[in-house]
Amino acid sequence: MNYDNRVFVSSAADHDVPVGHYHQRDHVVWAEFRGGEVTAGRLIGTCASDGTLTFGYTQVLADGKVVTGTCTSTPEVLPDGRLRLREAWRRFDAAGSAGVSFIEEVRYERRGLTSPLS
Repeated sequence: MNYDNRVFVSSAADHDVPVGHYHQRDHVVWAEFRGGEVTAGRLIGTCASDGTLTFGYTQVLADGKVVTGTCTSTPEVLPDGRLRLREAWRRFDAAGSAGVSFIEEVRYERRGLTSPLS
């Protein structure tokens, strides 16, 4: 599985959500994302042979708060060939926030965008 030049958004909403543009070289994966409450975000990690991603992330929110954490994303191939990632995340905050979310690959041309992060 290769994540290079794939674009992902939250499965939970249709608009005003972070859009992530992924890259991959060998087993190293990184992405930049922004949108919704996220002014800027980055992730970097590794891709296992089964496509599972393990990474750390940092994001700056619109209110100026910096959020960091770790995540393990497990891929699922959708019937139309796109990917859905199940993200088990944990934040480095006082509350020990953790959860599961889902993001899906999008073809950004279909969303009326000229580039993944426009």
